[in-house]
Amino acid sequence: MSWLTRLLLASALALGVLSAQAQAVDGPGLTAVQRVQVADPYIEFRTGPGRGYPVHYVAERGAWVQIERRHTDWFKLRAETGQVGWVTRDQLLATLGDDGQPTRFAGLQLQDYLQRRVEAGAMIGRFQSEPMVRLWTGWRLHEALALEVAIGQVQGVYSGTSLAQVQLISEPWSNQRWSPFVGVGLGRFNNLPNNSLVDDARTNVNMGLATAGLRVHLAERFVVRLDWTLYTALLGDSGYGEYRALNAGLSFFF
Repeated sequence: MSWLTRLLLASALALGVLSAQAQAVDGPGLTAVQRVQVADPYIEFRTGPGRGYPVHYVAERGAWVQIERRHTDWFKLRAETGQVGWVTRDQLLATLGDDGQPTRFAGLQLQDYLQRRVEAGAMIGRFQSEPMVRLWTGWRLHEALALEVAIGQVQGVYSGTSLAQVQLISEPWSNQRWSPFVGVGLGRFNNLPNNSLVDDARTNVNMGLATAGLRVHLAERFVVRLDWTLYTALLGDSGYGEYRALNAGLSFFF
């Protein structure tokens, strides 16, 4: 194991320790926009979070309403007169805050990001000097911890390589739009030389990996991701081989 691998492993452990402190800062929620004033001629209260539910109350312009909870893009409101109902995000965009200014709901998109549970994405990049494609899916285990599985394909001039990996990701500042992360994992390294080569022995061995990268919440449910990975393939009696990869891509969370 090289000094660089050991450094990344140590960084992962250190960031894991820092994660509890980093997560103590609350992300943006509904607290800053709980009470809003209707600016449109009216907004319609439905009996449930969906357009199939009937309208049972109309809050007119100038009325104050309280935001009680959220379900996807629907919000449960309570009028000053006591009526309760559901409205869409689009209806709330035409409301005013306590200061008389239009209500801003940009923080709600970030709230979606903070509450994500499953994420999937695709990335392209370079494995050593050869083109690489990777598909991955992640499950958020904790605010600062996620489990990821991925498959990758590298098509080189003299051989093709398939990668299958699982890794644990530590993301201490996941409550930020720009969020660095590190990870460590295990996987399988499968290299198949072209048939035209004299030495066309196939290599199918275990590997370890260490990752460092950056995630940026782009908009809505989309995230841009950039990462650098060091792969260490265990080649048995031949020792080990180290390979570096740099990838960038887009993911979707839900």
